[in-house]
Amino acid sequence: MTTMKALYEYVGEAARDGHTRSGIVLGIRMAMLAVRRLGIDEPRRYSRSLITIVETDRCLPDALELVTGCRLGNRTLKHQDFGKMAATFVDLRTRRAIRIAARDAASLKAGELFPAADKEEALGRAYRTLPDEELFSCEWVQVAFRPEELPGSRTARVPCTECGEGVSFGREVMARGRTLCRACAGAGYCAPFRAITEAAS
Repeated sequence: MTTMKALYEYVGEAARDGHTRSGIVLGIRMAMLAVRRLGIDEPRRYSRSLITIVETDRCLPDALELVTGCRLGNRTLKHQDFGKMAATFVDLRTRRAIRIAARDAASLKAGELFPAADKEEALGRAYRTLPDEELFSCEWVQVAFRPEELPGSRTARVPCTECGEGVSFGREVMARGRTLCRACAGAGYCAPFRAITEAAS
C-alpha cells in the first residue's frame, strides 16, 4: 500500500527549483500533520475528496499543494485571505475537518536553538526538528460548502447584463433587478486605466 512520503522527500521535491525556504518546510509539516490527523495515508490518492482552505498566499499554498495534491484548478485548494499561516483541511468523505495554525513562538525559539545561524537557516532547521505540538495549534472544526463550491460542480454560465461577460459557479449578484458580475456590482479589484490616471490628476 502506498503511504505518505517522508519530510525529507517532500523538501527535496520542493528544492527542485532552488533552495527550499523555511516557510515551505513549515507548510509541508502542517500538511503532513493534517492528513495524519484525518487518517489519510496518501492524500494524492483521495483526488477530490480532500479540500484545503489556506489563509494566506506566499509559500504556504505551494507547500500544501505539494503534499495534498489540492489545486485551485480542480477546486480543491481554496484561498481565504486572512493573512495567517494557517489552513483548514476537509475530508469530504467523513466531513471531518481540522484547522492548523503555526505558532509564532516557534519562530522565536529558532533563534535560541540555532544562535550561530542566520534567521532563515535557523527557521529552516527549527521547522525540520521541532515537534508538531511546538510548531502548531490544532482545532477540529466544521466547514459548510455550497454545492457550487465543490469539485466537479457544474452550473450554467450567466451573462452579466452590464459588461456581458459570463459568470460561473453562482458568483453572480442580483442588484436592482439585474444580474451582474461582482466587478460591475462594485466589488472589482481593478479599474480601467483611464479612470486611474484621471483620479490621480
